[in-house]
Amino acid sequence: MAVDNKNIYMNIYLVSLVMVLMVIGIVYRLVNIQYVEGDELRQKAKDNTVKKEDIPANRGNIYSADGSLLATSIPNYTIRFDAMASKQEDFEKFVKPLSDSLSVMMGKPSSYFEVLLRTGRANKNRYVFITRGLSYTQYIRIKSFPLFRLGSNKGGMITEQKTIREHPIGKIAQRTIGYERINDDKTITRVGIEGAFSQYLNGTDGHRMMQRMSRSHYKPINDENEVEPKDGKDVVSTIDVYIQDIAHHALLKQLEYYEADHGCVIVMETATGAIKAISNLGRSDTGNYYETVNYAVVEKHEPGSTFKLASLLALLQDKKADTATVFDTHEGVVSFYRRRVNDSKRGGYGKISLARGIELSSNTVITQAVNEAYKDNPRQFTNYLHKIGMDRPLGIALKGEGVPYIPKPGTKGWSGIALPWMAFGYGLSVTPLQTLTLYNAVANNGEMVKPIFVSEVREFNKPIEVFEKQVINPQIASPEVIAQVQAVLANVVKKGTGRKLYSPNFSMAGKTGTAQVNYGGGKGKDMYYASSFAGYFPAVNPKYSCIVVIHKPNRAKSYYGADVAGPVFKRIAQKIFTDVPFTKEIKNIDEVIKNQVQDYNSYYSEAQKDTAVMPNVKGMYVMDAIPLLENMGLKVVSRGVGKVKKQSIVEGQPIEKNQTIVLELS
Repeated sequence: MAVDNKNIYMNIYLVSLVMVLMVIGIVYRLVNIQYVEGDELRQKAKDNTVKKEDIPANRGNIYSADGSLLATSIPNYTIRFDAMASKQEDFEKFVKPLSDSLSVMMGKPSSYFEVLLRTGRANKNRYVFITRGLSYTQYIRIKSFPLFRLGSNKGGMITEQKTIREHPIGKIAQRTIGYERINDDKTITRVGIEGAFSQYLNGTDGHRMMQRMSRSHYKPINDENEVEPKDGKDVVSTIDVYIQDIAHHALLKQLEYYEADHGCVIVMETATGAIKAISNLGRSDTGNYYETVNYAVVEKHEPGSTFKLASLLALLQDKKADTATVFDTHEGVVSFYRRRVNDSKRGGYGKISLARGIELSSNTVITQAVNEAYKDNPRQFTNYLHKIGMDRPLGIALKGEGVPYIPKPGTKGWSGIALPWMAFGYGLSVTPLQTLTLYNAVANNGEMVKPIFVSEVREFNKPIEVFEKQVINPQIASPEVIAQVQAVLANVVKKGTGRKLYSPNFSMAGKTGTAQVNYGGGKGKDMYYASSFAGYFPAVNPKYSCIVVIHKPNRAKSYYGADVAGPVFKRIAQKIFTDVPFTKEIKNIDEVIKNQVQDYNSYYSEAQKDTAVMPNVKGMYVMDAIPLLENMGLKVVSRGVGKVKKQSIVEGQPIEKNQTIVLELS
C-alpha cells in the first residue's frame, strides 16, 4: 500500500513539474512576443490587414487652339456598401430612406435596393455592390444620401475611384491626340501629344490607407486621403477644331468613294508651322475607316511627282537651268541604262519648257533636266537636298517620326539610274509631313519652319511654357528662285495637271502626285498607286499649306492625284477660304448667290413654323440649328461637331419655353 502511495505522489510531482514548465514556457513566450517580437508581429498583422493604395492624379487637359477640349480626365466612381459598418439602430432608421434615394437616382424600385441592403446585412456582407460608372456630380449626390452621409466607418459607403480619359470631340484627330498606356509587362507606350508631353500632363499621385475586409476586398480607413493627388498641367495644341472637322470629313468622303486602303491630310499654318488639322484614316476589315496609324508622321514612301518641287528648286538655285529651258519629251519615253521613264500622256508633249514640264508633271522633262545637270557631279544634287533637310527627320515633338531615305553617291543603293529616278520622286522615301514642310517653305517665301503641334503649357490657366516658331532653314533658295517656283505651282492649278481644281473665286497653288508603290513586284496585286496633292492657299500671301495622300484607290474609278487627292485639298481650301476671307476686296456685292438664297429660305421657313412644336433639324449644320432652336425659346446643348445626327426632342413633339434639347453631331 505504501508503494502505491509513493507511485501516486511521484506521478503528481511529474504532472506538476510539466505544468510548471508549460506555464514558464507560456510566460516566456508572452514576454518574448510582447517585448522582443511584438513590433515585428504587429507590423506583419498590419501589413496583412492594411495597405496603402495609390490614387492616380488627373492628367492635364489637352485643348485645341480655339479652346475646345480635345482630351480630359474624368473621375469615375464605383459605390459598394459595408453592411456591417453601421449600428443596428442607424441601419433600421435609414435603410428605407436610403433605398428611396437610390431608387430615384438609379431608376430601379425602392424595394430592390431595400432587399439588397437587408440581404447584405443578414449575410454579413461587407462588400455589397451598389453601382458603377458615376460622375463626380453623381458621386457627390449619392454621398449625401441617408446613412451614406455618416461616412465610410459609420454609414458603410465604400468608394472606389479611377480616372478615365475622354475625348469630347470623338475620334477626330484621335491618333494625333494620342494616349499613354501602361502595358502588362509594365512598359509604357506613348503616342501622339499625350505621349510627347507626358512630363507636363502627368500629375503627382496621392494615396490613402485601405483596410482588408475579405481576402480580396478593401475599404478606406478614413474618409479623407492621406495625401491628395496633384493634377497635371494643361496642354494647348495648335489644332483648330473647325479646320480639323473639315479635313476629316473631306478625307473620309474621298476614301469611301474610291474604296481606298488609307490616307492622311495635314493643314499647316504657313508663317508659324502650327498644325491646324491632321487626319489619318485606315480601312478596317468591315470597310469602315478609323484613326489607327499616324500615317502623316510615321509612314514614309516614294512620293512620286510631288518631289519634283525639290528637283526644280535645285536646278534653279544651282543655275543648272531656268524655267524657260526647253526639253524634248521624245514622244513620252526616255531611257536611262535601258530603264524607261514614261509620261502619263502617250506620245509626250513635244518640246516644252522646264516650267511647262512641271505644270504638266512630265517625267521625261524633269529626269532629263536633272540627269544632264548633275550626271558629272551627282553629289551636288544630293547636297542641295541635304541643305533643305530632305535627308533627315524634322525632329518634331511627336514620337515615331519616319526617317527619310535619300540615296547618296558612293553609298549602298546608289546606281546609274539613282539620279534620274530621284528627280521624279522614286528610289527615295519621305513622310507626308516632310513633303509638306518643303511646300510650306515655298509658300513662306523660302523660310522653312518646323511643324509644331503644341503652342503652350498652362497651369491654373496661366502659361508656364510657350513654344515659339522654330526656323529650320531661313532661306531654302534665293527670293528670285522662290518667286519663279511659286508662279509654276500656281500655274499647275490654273493650266496644268491640277486644272480641274481651279476656281476663279479663290486661288490655290500646288503639285499633283501619282506614285506607283511596290512597282518592283510587277503590275500584279502587290503594285498600287498612292495619289497625292501638296500645296498652299491662297496662291498670293498664303495662309495655309496642305498635303493629301491617299493609298490604293480603286483604279477602276481613278488613281491620278488630281482626281483622288486634289478634291480633298480643294474642299478644305474652299471651306476655309469662304468662311475666313483673306482679301479685303469686295466683288459683285449685289450678286445673288443661289445656294445662300436656298439656305436662307429653308431656315426662314423653319423659323416661321408653329413654335409650340419641335421641328426636324437632322442634317442641318449646327451653326444653323442652334439659332433656329434658341429663337423658339429652347436651351440647346450640342455634342460633337458638324451636322445634326440626333435630336433629343423628336419632330412634332410639343415644346415649352426654356426646355433643354440635346443635339448629337456627326
